[in-house]
Amino acid sequence: MAKGDKINFSTPSGFPEFLPSEKRLELYLLDIIRRVFESYGFTPIETPAVERLEVLQAKGNQGDNIIYGIDPILPPNRQAERDKSGETGSEARALKFDQTVPLAAYIARHLNELTFPFARYQMDVVFRGERAKDGRFRQFRQCDIDVVARRELSLLYDAQMPAIITEIFEAINIGDFLIRINNRKVLTGFFKSVGIAEDKIKSCIGIVDNLEKIGGNKVKQDLEKEDILAEQAQKIIEFIKIDGSVDEILDKLKHLAENLSETEQLSLGVTELETVIAGVRNLGVAENRFCIDLSIARGLDYYTGTVYETTLLGHEALGSICSGGRYEELVGVFLGDKMPGVGISIGLTRLISRLLKAGILSTLAATPAQVMVVNMQDDLMPTYLKVSQHLRQAGINVITNFDKRPLGKQFQLADKQGIQFCVIIGSEEAATQKSSLKDLKTGEQVEVLLVDLPEEVKRRLG
Repeated sequence: MAKGDKINFSTPSGFPEFLPSEKRLELYLLDIIRRVFESYGFTPIETPAVERLEVLQAKGNQGDNIIYGIDPILPPNRQAERDKSGETGSEARALKFDQTVPLAAYIARHLNELTFPFARYQMDVVFRGERAKDGRFRQFRQCDIDVVARRELSLLYDAQMPAIITEIFEAINIGDFLIRINNRKVLTGFFKSVGIAEDKIKSCIGIVDNLEKIGGNKVKQDLEKEDILAEQAQKIIEFIKIDGSVDEILDKLKHLAENLSETEQLSLGVTELETVIAGVRNLGVAENRFCIDLSIARGLDYYTGTVYETTLLGHEALGSICSGGRYEELVGVFLGDKMPGVGISIGLTRLISRLLKAGILSTLAATPAQVMVVNMQDDLMPTYLKVSQHLRQAGINVITNFDKRPLGKQFQLADKQGIQFCVIIGSEEAATQKSSLKDLKTGEQVEVLLVDLPEEVKRRLG
């Protein structure tokens, strides 16, 4: 770079960075999510940010969104080192775009070290090579749970997912939300029963999955573009718009399964859906937190059974805030054995961005400190350090101001960072083992013995 040239230090498009108040909010939410995950016995793992491209493309997954070119090619002056390592430029690698496909590879790599059913959580960063725009990122944090079993996996694991979603979003307190549940076998079974060819079903599911974005008329048009007859397309539209209570929809589905031809898969899907709903109820999830929505399809190829999407009521334009489903063959792609799984994912970076913009969440204070010990005079610094440690040992977060400046400036500094209390100790207070405790929110200032200071601060913090 030529002398005098300016460096462009702006962040790359689609790659977010956070102010302290935003990062603290993310960590606060991560802690809530982690506690709920662990309360159901999920254990943490971490997979590499970079995977082999062939792993990420297993089962036809999101090839358009993969960020390519992450390849360990060394410069010419290190050719010998590259040859010695055995790495070649043909071993294409890419950044992981989700946690589920890497989980499948992880299980294949550690099959004999894991206990099944294997329940894990991950809260890692993933990457998507999509156009960056408001609320959409190329790098974002996903919070995932999955349970994977060998050969058979109880549908009660599917039922646990809405219970976990409910606990998380009630703890975050973001308002009313609705978990919409469906089963891919119900969709594929119905498509078969109305004569849709096997090789058209996946594309039909992808079209149906766009119902909310494009509306019923466009869905019908897109189905007809796939050479689906107008009569068949109309039946599909009518089917996915079936509404009513959970029990009413189940009754309607059973009736259809009894009166249509080739409904074995449809009947199986309805039975699975009924089992999952019963489990959700037994887990104590309130009726107003979930519903059956036959338009929920989830576009990824690997979903085979239960699918979920969660919507924030009154803010439906935000899209799904948590989604997932059951898959039967994804791990088997790597092992050649049946290993069913079910999981959900919260795109936390996207969710925070949307909720902040909608005013549903607010950032936290820029610092975790609850108290600032101000500097009245440098010769009292030993006292300030002892008092600060005394407060910390009582579980209170403290900033000690090492720089002496006018008291009003120190109050302003504390207030700007969201610190509520300032401890003031001058020579008279030090001599009598007292302090003045100032509440910056109310303006109140009280005299407190140093020995009583931790309890007084905790009492006022509530």
